[in-house]
Amino acid sequence: MATLTWLGHSAFRLDSDRGKRIYVDPFLTGNPKTPEAERVPERVDVIAITHGHGDHVGDAVELSKRFPDAEIVCQVELKGWLGRKGANVGEVPGLNKGGTERVGDLFFTLTHAQHSSSSDEGEYLGEACGFVIRLEDGVPVYFAGDTCMFGDMRLIAHLYEPQLAVLPIGDHFTMGPQEAAIALELLGKPRCVPCHWGTFPVLTGTPEALAALAEDVDVEIIEPGATIEI
Repeated sequence: MATLTWLGHSAFRLDSDRGKRIYVDPFLTGNPKTPEAERVPERVDVIAITHGHGDHVGDAVELSKRFPDAEIVCQVELKGWLGRKGANVGEVPGLNKGGTERVGDLFFTLTHAQHSSSSDEGEYLGEACGFVIRLEDGVPVYFAGDTCMFGDMRLIAHLYEPQLAVLPIGDHFTMGPQEAAIALELLGKPRCVPCHWGTFPVLTGTPEALAALAEDVDVEIIEPGATIEI
């Protein structure tokens, strides 16, 4: 059975049905919420990155150097920049919104998000995105990335029917609990794992606040290092 482990902030380890290990937004070094035992991955098959901010790119370049066979899945401008930074990006160009890349029996579709995307030095790195990852048994998992709520989440529900939605709720840089509750309505009320909260003082949204606003949604209230079954 596939599992999802929260590594703090927006970093996740997704272990697929057939044992593929996917790191999403691998901000591990410097992440105050990443458990010590999770800071040095033992195996990486795919690195999926929603946008270019440092708290999402994180350790992607270093992980690519350690695991050169790991496929990097992200937007085209970001993938090119990662290559210039020394990541092993291979020959396949990055995706853009609406595009799907197959990695083995996994499918990664890039979706819209409402946010910015740049390096720590201010370089343009395309636009912020989300992912729908379809696992080997067909289960779709939606990682919204950093975003506010937007009406076309209804189309994401229509097209991909996500069974699990990973949503930012911290407020300030992304939507807070009130917007996230509406986002869940637009997405068809899937089970939800909140993220991008509690890492820094400015991120004030809480999963308890979201659960109170989305009473008929299964909101997973977990701590960094916890694993849920998908």
